[in-house]
Amino acid sequence: MSDYIEVDEEMPRFRVHRTVMTDQTVFEAERDRVFGHSWLYIGHETELRKPNDFVTRTVAGRPLILARNAKGEIKVWVNSCPHRGAMLCREPKGNARFLTCFYHGWSFNTSGQSVSIPDDEGYGPGFERPGLAAPAKVDSYRGFVFVSFDPDIVDLPTYLAGAKEYLDLVSDQSEVGMKVLEGTHEYSAKANWKLLVENSYDGYHLLSTHQRYLEMILAAHGKVAAASAGAESRAINLGGGHAVIAGGSLFGRPLSEAAKAQKAERFQRFREMYGDSWVDRMAGTRNLVIFPNLVVIDLVMGVVIRKIEPVSPDYLEVSAWHLAPPEEGEELHKQRLDNFLTFWGPGGLASPDDVEALETCQRSYAARGELPWSDISRGMHTPVKPSKSEYQMRTWWRRWHELMTGEALPEEPQAPLPDFFAGQRRPQPASAAVEAK
Repeated sequence: MSDYIEVDEEMPRFRVHRTVMTDQTVFEAERDRVFGHSWLYIGHETELRKPNDFVTRTVAGRPLILARNAKGEIKVWVNSCPHRGAMLCREPKGNARFLTCFYHGWSFNTSGQSVSIPDDEGYGPGFERPGLAAPAKVDSYRGFVFVSFDPDIVDLPTYLAGAKEYLDLVSDQSEVGMKVLEGTHEYSAKANWKLLVENSYDGYHLLSTHQRYLEMILAAHGKVAAASAGAESRAINLGGGHAVIAGGSLFGRPLSEAAKAQKAERFQRFREMYGDSWVDRMAGTRNLVIFPNLVVIDLVMGVVIRKIEPVSPDYLEVSAWHLAPPEEGEELHKQRLDNFLTFWGPGGLASPDDVEALETCQRSYAARGELPWSDISRGMHTPVKPSKSEYQMRTWWRRWHELMTGEALPEEPQAPLPDFFAGQRRPQPASAAVEAK
């Protein structure tokens, strides 16, 4: 029996030991076994709109620079001078032809090459002028840029497995390419990072946890917007620890008539481009978690990209961005932003509720001696996995357990998905396919 997870297939029951949320030894092992052997999200290509643009990020505790070099190529560098270690870029973003260390003045271009060392002759003619260090692997899919510190990891498309299709459903919502809007939501929680992973595609806490948001909608509009997307929501195993809850109904603040008309016009063009079956799926909802810590949520409030950064066993930091189609009409875009801030913003009516819930969980784990297990069994008794089950979380935990212990837990049966989820995009002309990569 595992020290971390208990699976009883006869009951059935799936439980996670609460020490994995509190123990420093577990946290340090995660840094090596999980984050050291995964593809990790660092940013979106559209955040770098001009040559020599850069942003600084922390990924698995490592300070990194995501940059577009003078040739327009995406590069990732360790944000540390190879001389004595000072950070090269102390700003969250900027544009610079040269990255110069403020400590001793060593300078590098955005392709990582050394261009200037003060008193260069003091090092002698045979001294190797080092360039910037980089993660072992860097790649992107549909504008989402990932790094890996494992030189032997599988390529990114193989790693993403079935999650690629759901990134496509998000990315295809613009004819010119989805873009990350200016600004970043940054907040933290005194809780273990895995609690926010679970929460990000927890399909049944809405009514009990986010009552204020629903009451606000009812008070302002008399109803909550809902439109069938063509199939009941399902929890879906996408392979590799990735999972999604998708389909079902949209919900949120009703759009104005002008905004609804603008949205209908856009989606009619998509139907002509991609076909009805793909656009029917695109019009639905999806809460996607790409193992281990990238969340992409596409609801009526807008598309949120959420990167969860573990800091300690009981503290996490979040960076979140809004991904949007730049060509949509002004009225629709305005209401998208309003919905996004009202629900997802750190000062909105949802995120503070979630933070409070997670922090109370973390505080309660002080009593793990008396109550050692958390239960994640909902929906385990049936092969049909609705979004209100916890199948998606169990999928994530199985991959986590395999990386942490080397032991693969038994899979559970999943009924075939309705035909709705098999809808595919109509093949695009070669030129369009190139642009979509």
